[in-house]
Amino acid sequence: DEIAVEEAIRLKEAGKADEIVVVSIGVKQAQETLRTALAMGADRAILVNAADDVHNDIEPLAVAKILAKVVEEEQPGLVLAGKQAIDNDMNATGQMLSALLGWSQGTFASELDIDGDNAVVTREVDGGLQTIKVKMPTIVTV
Repeated sequence: DEIAVEEAIRLKEAGKADEIVVVSIGVKQAQETLRTALAMGADRAILVNAADDVHNDIEPLAVAKILAKVVEEEQPGLVLAGKQAIDNDMNATGQMLSALLGWSQGTFASELDIDGDNAVVTREVDGGLQTIKVKMPTIVTV
């Protein structure tokens, strides 16, 4: 998600992140998206080739399980993800990843700040904006 990459870059520029690792799960062609993220300022990229055909959807739970293994290996303090996939519009992977890892989560984020061991997430809700503080490590969907 380009918005997630932009937010990660802002956090790194503010000295609140050390490294940006972007991950894509899907087809080999996704490497072009990863190259774009690297050009934007990401430090490393990981491609998990999980499908041979761009027309085959990978279910959100499968994506969350793969991401959970990547998180276990990489040990980040924060995972930024898109709000929902553009292919199936599910809005489920971030929440599933949070459940699998047992991490806190902030969804629909429009603003994010790191405050010590907490993330302060301003999120879009039906009535306007809501600001919450969640313990790190955390998953934030933007």
